Amino acid sequence: MSHLPDFISLDCGLHPAASPYTEPLTKLTYTSDANFTQGGQSGRVQKIYEEDYKPFTVLRYFPDGIRNCYNLKVTSGTKYLIKALFLYGNYDGLETAPKFDMYLGPNIWTTVDLKSSLGQGKEEIIHIPKSSSLQICLVKTGKTTPIISALELRSLRDDTYVTTNGSLKLLKRSYASDFLGPTIR
Repeated sequence: MSHLPDFISLDCGLHPAASPYTEPLTKLTYTSDANFTQGGQSGRVQKIYEEDYKPFTVLRYFPDGIRNCYNLKVTSGTKYLIKALFLYGNYDGLETAPKFDMYLGPNIWTTVDLKSSLGQGKEEIIHIPKSSSLQICLVKTGKTTPIISALELRSLRDDTYVTTNGSLKLLKRSYASDFLGPTIR
C-alpha cells in the first residue's frame, strides 16, 4: 500500500543513501526525510534502546532555531491520517527526554512530552489540508531539543471519520479483543 501517491512514510534522520527501504515488520516503504525539511541533524539512538521497528533506529533533532518544519505535498481537500513517532533513545547522551510543541501550519497540534512517556511517543491527527502543501512543525518551548523518528501520512476515504469542523486529534484507541498479535496498521 505504501506505493500509493498519498501515502508518505518518512524515516526521520535516515541518510538518503539508505533510502528507500521496506520496513520488515510493517512491510511499508520508508524514505529519508532529507528532502522534506531544511534544518536538523541526524542522530542514532543508543544500542540499548534500539527496537525491532527500523524507523526507531535513527532520528532527526533540531538544535538550531525555534521552529523547524517539514514541507509536504498533499492533495487539497483530501482527508489524511497524520502520525508522528518519537523515540529519544538517549541519542545525545544527556538522559533528558525532550518536551516541545508540534504545529500543523500556524495551528498548534499538540505538546509532545517524552519526559513523561519514557522517551517514546506517538501523536495522531486526522486533518484535511486546504492547500496542496502542508507544514508540520516542531517548536522548541524550553531548554530541550525537539526530535522526531518517523512521520507518516495516509490518505483516507471521505466517509471515514466524518467531521463537520476542523481536525480530529486522537484521544485514545482501544481494541475490544484478546488479540495479542502484531500491531494492526
